[in-house]
Amino acid sequence: MRTTKRSKFVALAVGLALVAAACGDDKESTTTNAPTVTTAGNVTETTAGSTETTAGGTDTTDSTPAADTAAMKITYELSDTAVWNDGSDITVADFQCTLDAVMNTPGSLSTTGYDQVISVEEGSSPKEIVTTYKSLYAPWQGLFTGLLKADEFADCNDVSEDFDGGVKFSGREWMIDSWNSEQLVLVPNPGYTGSRVPKVDKVVFVPAEDGPTALKAGSVDFIFPQAYTGIDQELADPNVDYDTALGGSYEGFYFQAYKGPFADPVYREAFSKSIDRDAVYQQIYEPFAQGTPLLDCGPIAPGPYCDDAFANGYDPTGAEKILTDAGWTKDGSGMWADKDGKVPEIRWMVNTGNTRRESTQEFLIPKLAEAGFNVKADNCEALPCVFETRLPSLDYDMAMYINTVAPDPAYLRTWGCDQIPTEENDFQGQNSNGWCNEEATTQLIAADAELDEAKRIEEVQKAISLMAEDHIMLPLLQFPNVGAIRTDRLANAYGELANYRAINDWYQWTDVDGDGQIIIGAEQFPAADCPNPITECSNSSWYVWLISFPVLPGVYDTTNDQTFEPGEILTGEATIEVL
Repeated sequence: MRTTKRSKFVALAVGLALVAAACGDDKESTTTNAPTVTTAGNVTETTAGSTETTAGGTDTTDSTPAADTAAMKITYELSDTAVWNDGSDITVADFQCTLDAVMNTPGSLSTTGYDQVISVEEGSSPKEIVTTYKSLYAPWQGLFTGLLKADEFADCNDVSEDFDGGVKFSGREWMIDSWNSEQLVLVPNPGYTGSRVPKVDKVVFVPAEDGPTALKAGSVDFIFPQAYTGIDQELADPNVDYDTALGGSYEGFYFQAYKGPFADPVYREAFSKSIDRDAVYQQIYEPFAQGTPLLDCGPIAPGPYCDDAFANGYDPTGAEKILTDAGWTKDGSGMWADKDGKVPEIRWMVNTGNTRRESTQEFLIPKLAEAGFNVKADNCEALPCVFETRLPSLDYDMAMYINTVAPDPAYLRTWGCDQIPTEENDFQGQNSNGWCNEEATTQLIAADAELDEAKRIEEVQKAISLMAEDHIMLPLLQFPNVGAIRTDRLANAYGELANYRAINDWYQWTDVDGDGQIIIGAEQFPAADCPNPITECSNSSWYVWLISFPVLPGVYDTTNDQTFEPGEILTGEATIEVL
């Protein structure tokens, strides 16, 4: 018997509670891995993530061996499905091109992991690809997930101007047919030979900031909305059904520490300790989370790497003492002023139109004012403003967003000191908090070089505890994914809701009304004038879900169970050799 819509949210809450206990655990932005380094041999990097490109900068704390010292070798065996849309084979040249593009393209979003690659070579046959690393690299499965077609580029070292009109090639079951401000159309790739054969003639994506209204009106067949209070009522319709699942998404508050008021660690600590997360939870999340506990892990979803480092952080009395001891005083309006009598203005950025976040501002800003902090809402549209412009350039003080991350904690490497995007490094890097803790950076580097999972867990948890000690963010909730359909138009559309790759299993969805197409409403429609998968254009989950994942082939894919598995372009598991 099918569960009711209301009971689905209750069941979800119970599942969350159990997972959190086991921990002991639309950005919207997605995150991958990344530092920038030129290496011996004609080598460069790419990473996978939601982003699935990653961010870079020069690694100032790298303790790995010299570039000509090989530590690990990964060998991939390409399958007969490793074919581009024009029928040509995927080859070592495409791996090399991807590496070069990620490592060297001006404005490359991230390079973590690829900086460890010494060489990419053909093995005993054109089907065998051998990658050699200068250090042990535990999250290697997250690399080479968005391969580029080498012969499409005049110079793979700079692909910044090569994607006008979108991605013109494909190595998966879909390819881009057209893309403008009103819609993105994917059609079956004529050169595809794998098992994920599409059942419809096209998948059409259209902007739909108010997804439930568009779905009930029949403008779209499917939506993938963020959960919020009242969503079950808004989806109540005899022709609408939905399901929920937990994945790797989590929402949090983030404090930008590179410049502005939160560059002062004392002020940042006092501010963080003045936020009552329990009150935020009760006001914002409880109505739809159904008792799901707060996320205390930090910037990570429940799982083996989760710890409770962020629990019990609310301490308004301690916050006041911290500021007073540091020479801060309250002015005539009750606001904290520094020794020069200046009251910092804190710019809190969320994406306009997100009712949950705007409601959080309305609830929390007056409470922070009572605590002596001058916080102002400073919002703009999700794309391109928040996720493609302001976050990458650190143009905010406080932000609230969801991170959608891959199963491996390698994405935490983007919190390293060397990953801060600045004018000096052409804003390369995904450390959009601007936080630098050399000890944490060292821990994260060590964690990525640790093949012993127990030891790696310790190193990751240590880095997260340093994040808590430095008060760089506050976790809020592991976020449920919601998929809703028109039952008179679509069926079989819930299989991959928990997957990091999200909803791109469209090939197996059933076209109930027989019109040969699936129309999907996108909350954050990716801008057609920013189509590059290597640069900041891809710094949003919706870009990766709709363009990178369904079009660009990868050696490994993520699963609905939060693991990695060999992609269709491989014959099976890669071979790992420690040298």
